[in-house]
Amino acid sequence: MRSAVTGPHLEPLRTRIEDFDVTVASTAAYLRGLWPDLEGVTFQVADAPAEAIHDDHVDRWKVYHDDRRIVFFRLPIVRFLRTQEGEEKDEKLLVESCVFRAVADFLGRDRGSSRQGGTGTSESRGGACYWG
Repeated sequence: MRSAVTGPHLEPLRTRIEDFDVTVASTAAYLRGLWPDLEGVTFQVADAPAEAIHDDHVDRWKVYHDDRRIVFFRLPIVRFLRTQEGEEKDEKLLVESCVFRAVADFLGRDRGSSRQGGTGTSESRGGACYWG
């Protein structure tokens, strides 16, 4: 009879990318339970497409209202874990915060919503990290 090398009492290892995806998915599931308006909304994770990078900021997510889709850009979110003082923030807390803010943007409940072109547009960019 064979057993796993690590033994039965150690949890399987997950990568930081898997942890990120699990945090987005579990936070989205929690928010779906709170707001029925999120039924059918797709939550996706992308690394960092060129369209997220601008001269003075980097978007951390993008909301597609017409497609009922929110895309989170993993690399910009993780990259800004460190503050200017070099203090590292809790990654799970930051990811959850981004999901909450993106959902608020999607639902139009974010006072700081950055919906492009005013009302009636189908896309909005949120969570921009600006260069000092």
